[in-house]
Amino acid sequence: MTLRLAFSPCPNDTFIFHALVHGLVEGAPPVDVTYADVDVTNTAAERGEFDIVKVSYAALPWLLDKYELLPTGGALGRGCGPLVLSNGRGVEGGTVAVPGERTTAYLLFRLWSAKNPPARIEVVPFHQIMPGVAEGRYDAGLVIHEARFTYQRYGLTCLADLGEWWEGDTGLPIPLGAILAKRGSVDPAEATRWLRDSVRHAWAFPAASHDYVLAHAQEMEPDVVAQHIGLYVNEFSEDLGEEGYAAIRTLLNRATNEGLVPPSDL
Repeated sequence: MTLRLAFSPCPNDTFIFHALVHGLVEGAPPVDVTYADVDVTNTAAERGEFDIVKVSYAALPWLLDKYELLPTGGALGRGCGPLVLSNGRGVEGGTVAVPGERTTAYLLFRLWSAKNPPARIEVVPFHQIMPGVAEGRYDAGLVIHEARFTYQRYGLTCLADLGEWWEGDTGLPIPLGAILAKRGSVDPAEATRWLRDSVRHAWAFPAASHDYVLAHAQEMEPDVVAQHIGLYVNEFSEDLGEEGYAAIRTLLNRATNEGLVPPSDL
């Protein structure tokens, strides 16, 4: 068996999956890896293309018929939410660039801006959002991950930290990226063990993944890579726990009640 695995090239994912990808997890099968932005994996997962896949929590209502949520390996935490960035203009009545229609970032943005929505949304590849806002093509942009460490370089200001907003409103951590196992293709208990062992290996031997992480970090500076990993790889990466599941259910239930996503059984 070769495991069809898909996750983003972001440092948190490559750090977490390094051991599994490189055959360092005892008992795990060899893997065939696809690196893709989460907007791509959300769509591919809907077609059932991978055995284990990293997706947005916001996409779960469309995926849980084919996949099971695993309690390890994902992105969920505090102080790590998406940012709404501006070049001096506001969101209300403007054009906002977002990284994908079924991303958690966009779902949070829709909840946050419900009373004062933008006039237009454009889905833009993540790496084009900050330059596009800086150049005036968009009034604001919704960004994730390492952008929170680099947006000032583009002369942008932060209109809202949606993680801070979410935590203040709910008291819960913010659910961003989920790890799913395909039903009938992978034993969820086995997959959980492989991923948990990969996370633990990453923490035990942080230097082992250094070259692999930097090779996929899209020209990110080493200090930004280290900040990225330190923020997004945390206790919830090892196990969601009761608080993690509560955060996921709260997000999806609130979105369902607002008519933004279909109901899901989680």
